[in-house]
Amino acid sequence: MKVLVLAILFSLPVPRLKTPPPQPVTPAAEQHPQAKHGTWYFAETGHAVYCYGPVIRVAQPDGELQSVATVCRGDKVMVPLKD
Repeated sequence: MKVLVLAILFSLPVPRLKTPPPQPVTPAAEQHPQAKHGTWYFAETGHAVYCYGPVIRVAQPDGELQSVATVCRGDKVMVPLKD
């Protein structure tokens, strides 16, 4: 009798846990995966730029200091700012 019960138990299929489907990724999340908040700045070229990093001052070859926004949207690492 015990053998019959064990045979029935071992012949039953083993339940498997299903993994959840991957979450869809929006194009905005692909471009900027970090959830940082930035600021709009007025670039020296006359355009507005959106940057995530701090504004720093960089020495120019003539000895002047130039304000530069860092880590900007797109492929720009540093953008000179209009003073």
